[in-house]
Amino acid sequence: MKHFSVAVIAVALTLSSTVTAQNQQPQDTTKAEKLDEVLVKAVRVDANSPITHSNLSKEEIAKRNLGQDIPILLNFLPSVVTTSDAGAGIGYTGLRIRGVSSQSTNVTINGIPYSDAESLGTFWVNLGDFSSSVENLQVQRGVGTSTNGSGAFGASINLLTDAFSKEATGEIANSFGSFNSRKHTVKYSTGLMNDHFEIAGRLSNIESDGYIDRASTSLKSYFLQGSYVDDNRLIKAVLFGGNNVTYQSWFGIDRDQLRDDRRFNPAGQYEDENGITRFYDNEVDDYRQDHYQLHWNERYNRNWSTNVGLNYTYGRGFFEQYREDDDFATYGLDPLTVNGQPVNTTDLIRRRWLDNDYYVINASANYKNNEIDLIFGTSFSHYDGDHFGEIIWARFASQSEIRDRYYDGNGKKNDFSAFAKATYKLNDRVQLYGDLQVRNVNYETSGITSDLVELEVDENYTFFNPKAGVTYRLNDDNDLYLSYARANREPNRNDFESNPDIKPEKLNDFELGWRHNKGNFTFNANGYLMLYEEQLTLSGEINDVGAPLRTNSGESYRLGVELEAIIPVTRQLTLQPNLTLSSNKNVETIRSFDGGLQNLGSTDIAFSPNVIAANAIVFQPVRDFQVSLLSKYVGEQFMSNTEARASKLADYFVNDINLIYTIQPKSIFDTIVFTGLINNIFDEQYVSNGYYFTFDDDFSNPGTIATQEGAGYYPQAGINFLAGVTFTF
Repeated sequence: MKHFSVAVIAVALTLSSTVTAQNQQPQDTTKAEKLDEVLVKAVRVDANSPITHSNLSKEEIAKRNLGQDIPILLNFLPSVVTTSDAGAGIGYTGLRIRGVSSQSTNVTINGIPYSDAESLGTFWVNLGDFSSSVENLQVQRGVGTSTNGSGAFGASINLLTDAFSKEATGEIANSFGSFNSRKHTVKYSTGLMNDHFEIAGRLSNIESDGYIDRASTSLKSYFLQGSYVDDNRLIKAVLFGGNNVTYQSWFGIDRDQLRDDRRFNPAGQYEDENGITRFYDNEVDDYRQDHYQLHWNERYNRNWSTNVGLNYTYGRGFFEQYREDDDFATYGLDPLTVNGQPVNTTDLIRRRWLDNDYYVINASANYKNNEIDLIFGTSFSHYDGDHFGEIIWARFASQSEIRDRYYDGNGKKNDFSAFAKATYKLNDRVQLYGDLQVRNVNYETSGITSDLVELEVDENYTFFNPKAGVTYRLNDDNDLYLSYARANREPNRNDFESNPDIKPEKLNDFELGWRHNKGNFTFNANGYLMLYEEQLTLSGEINDVGAPLRTNSGESYRLGVELEAIIPVTRQLTLQPNLTLSSNKNVETIRSFDGGLQNLGSTDIAFSPNVIAANAIVFQPVRDFQVSLLSKYVGEQFMSNTEARASKLADYFVNDINLIYTIQPKSIFDTIVFTGLINNIFDEQYVSNGYYFTFDDDFSNPGTIATQEGAGYYPQAGINFLAGVTFTF
């Protein structure tokens, strides 16, 4: 923790203007516009709810929206740690909240589950520039309220897309930066035509070479919505999607490479017939995803309203790899005899495909009066996904034919849930919260995996997830809250591939908090205790496509305190710090080492730093100009559950500068906004993510087995910049 004291000082003196207090609300809207909020009301909580949460508005997102992915824009929220495979925040990015992996974080868009139904992960790379179409978002830490899709084990993130606009608008945004990064966005809205109809849309293109060598990204995306609105009805058809072509950078590098050439990328490396090292130029992930949503919100009177949402998602694509000297047996090919010599290996190029369909229907109803706010609803989803592989070129093709599939498998998943949640105002001081959810999951697989191993899963889970809480209003400035939540979550496909006997995870989450809000000063303190049974923790290892592997950890817990504040020093100067201190432990860890089993006792949970801090000094000398110093500290963490020294990631402390200048011309454009972002201004050489593995090696002494270990690292960019200009009219 060599930087810990520095970070604490930074928290006291220096977080991003994107960090909002839990009790801040989205901007006021008209009576009709509030119907937009109904899309997410069933999965969101209010400011005085006993659920720990943060809100982020459209205006706050725009301050750093220069092409980086959504996880990077959430970097300065409490308990958040982000990472980027390409090192610069564009491409494959991820986040962990309270140390919990993305596979255990629930993500919804307009109340529709976005997290992949089978892998349970969230591939933000398929949402290029989606932040330009987000009206607001809410992050709930812990279990949170009942949501649609798989349960939240560390956090849930729900996004609301653009509200309709009464007036016709247009927007052109362009940004450029380091590593040949650039973003181009065009948006429009017709405004309400005949007082009822609106059509709006967005086209975006994001390109970047990446900080890591050849870690290029090309993201093309679209967003289109049509709305019908009257005083009590909102009907929305929303279409969005895009295509990502990303050069692979998921392999990381070893310690020697980190020291000698931290930008090195081993993906696509091979030797030609002359022994010269080359890199295959199309070692890419190429995936397209399209989403079709229809929402109908209806308000019948002052008490009753309903919402129905329909969704269809079509995803398809592949990643392509050059493989050098691969065994025929890996692809089910027969040995050959060439010029009288046996041949059983070959150089080849393969594609491994995903082709999936995802259907969702949500329905909810809301009754409220001055004392009670009752929401009940249901959700059903069906996922059907094919996994298959093709050899598109081989030096020796054996008996293979064009478009042969060397493996072919399928996964099907049905997910049904029903919930009822109520907020009851007992009196002027006490508010009670209750939430009951029943969820049934059926998951079946067939066929063989890429390892040519049969995968036959047929599991059915029924989960009961109760939640309860109370908020006590001390006075106009102070609230106390206490909540309990139970959550259950099924394993994903990779879990079953690595362990057919994998178990679902269970969590009991206790939250205790204090919210203080007086004038422009806000302070929130939250303590949490998360007690797990068979938590699916990251093991530290990754599979051959860079996906993190998980394992049941028996009993484990996360105990922590989260502090955040908005401190107005003067009318021009504001401080926005947050700090998380936590202890994250496996109660007992047993590992195989040197041919035997070792009981390590209590150990730290992998990828769970005990200290996470962030802060911003926001200085606004005049109305149209703002500059912010953004600071982020992440304490040291282990990449394994064994506290192996080789798996330790050092702590890091990174600072950014964000500049915003607005011009309001008298003609043509309503506003011209110049935005600048200088990342990592002190050129910190840091690593935010990695992996750890062990393997057994036979030595010269017969019967002696020694366990070897290794690690991989994902270095992040040093000082770099992005700058952009946005024209609105």
